Amino acid sequence: MISHVFIGVNDFDRAFKFYSNVMSALGHKLKFCEPDRPWAGWMAEGAPRPLFLIGRPYDCNAAEHGNGQMVALLAPDRRSVDSTYASALANEGSCEGAPGLRTEYHPDYYGAYFRDPEGNKLCVCCHDARIESVT
Repeated sequence: MISHVFIGVNDFDRAFKFYSNVMSALGHKLKFCEPDRPWAGWMAEGAPRPLFLIGRPYDCNAAEHGNGQMVALLAPDRRSVDSTYASALANEGSCEGAPGLRTEYHPDYYGAYFRDPEGNKLCVCCHDARIESVT
C-alpha cells in the first residue's frame, strides 16, 4: 500500500544520526545516503519497499512538521518498541508517550511516541499479543 515515506529535515547531519539509530534499533538497513543532495533512505531487510526517507524538501524551503501528522513505524515485537524509543530519546528525540499498551486502539496495541530533533512526530508500535517487553 505504501511505497515510501519522506520526512523533510533542515539539519541533515543531525537528522541522519537520529534516524540511523532509530532505524538500526528496528533492524532496518541503510539503502543510500547522499549528503550533497542531501537525502538518505532505509529499508527493511530483504524488502525493497516501503522506503523511509529523510532529506531537504524538494522546493528547498524550510522543512516544517505538521500538526496532526505522524509516521508510525512497525516493530517486530514489544522489546523493539522499547529499544527504539530509548534510542530516539538518547539521540535528541523527545517523549510524546512512553512505551505501553494502548488498549483504546485494540487489546494488543503496544506503542511509544516521540518527536525527532526537528519536531516531527513518530510512533513505533507492535500489534502482537506476545509479551516480551523490557519495561
